[in-house]
Amino acid sequence: MKRFEKKVVIVTGAASGIGRAAATRFADEGATVVLVDREEDALQAVLGELTGNGHEAVAVDVRDEPAVTALVDRIAETHGGIDVVCNNAGIAGGDYAPVTENDLQNWRDIVDVNLFGTMHFTRAAGRHMREAGAGAIVNTASVAGVRSGAGGNAYSASKAAVINLTQTSACDLGQYNVRVNAVCPGLIKTGMTKPVFDYAEANDKAHKLGTRCELRRFGRPEEIAAAITFLASDDASYITGQFLPVDGGNTASLNMPGMKV
Repeated sequence: MKRFEKKVVIVTGAASGIGRAAATRFADEGATVVLVDREEDALQAVLGELTGNGHEAVAVDVRDEPAVTALVDRIAETHGGIDVVCNNAGIAGGDYAPVTENDLQNWRDIVDVNLFGTMHFTRAAGRHMREAGAGAIVNTASVAGVRSGAGGNAYSASKAAVINLTQTSACDLGQYNVRVNAVCPGLIKTGMTKPVFDYAEANDKAHKLGTRCELRRFGRPEEIAAAITFLASDDASYITGQFLPVDGGNTASLNMPGMKV
């Protein structure tokens, strides 16, 4: 399929994991992709793997609102508009302590990237999409934003906020034919979840990874990329303000430790 021919797509967090898989999928389907991440060397490596022409890699910190706005404005001017933004940049923070023991700076760091980073690109690109009368924004939230037990307190709260921002943004922009949706990945093997996988392997628990999902396995970045590109495409032209769990059925049932084998 070439659902994104002549489309301009910005993907944040594109240097690895889900962002890398999404950028690859968009490029394979004909898009001109702008890769955004803080890791410049890794970005360049991904850029070299993309099919098609016109792609570029830009090292930008999503927390830097002036830099984000300048980038979005430049891309819109250079390419005549922006068709899709994939807000994927995020951090987990690694703090799984009880809320009474949480590090407040960790909270601020996570919210700055996961929530404000998403808001900065939505705000800047949404203005251009509103003027053009078309566009799609897909945010990467998490099952941790839907129910407890899938992440630390700060991470879970930030992803719940991304879901809510998705819904309110969809309400703000829907009248301009701009759609805003979110995917909520479950356990996916990426660089961000590497500590989880490393811990399981070191403690002879690798066989348990993903067993709390109904499909009894963990997911791949490419499976999330498929959902992202669907929501960004015209195949989802009547879908907005929604959050789609892509989690092997994890959120479909009561999922307490010890209930599944």
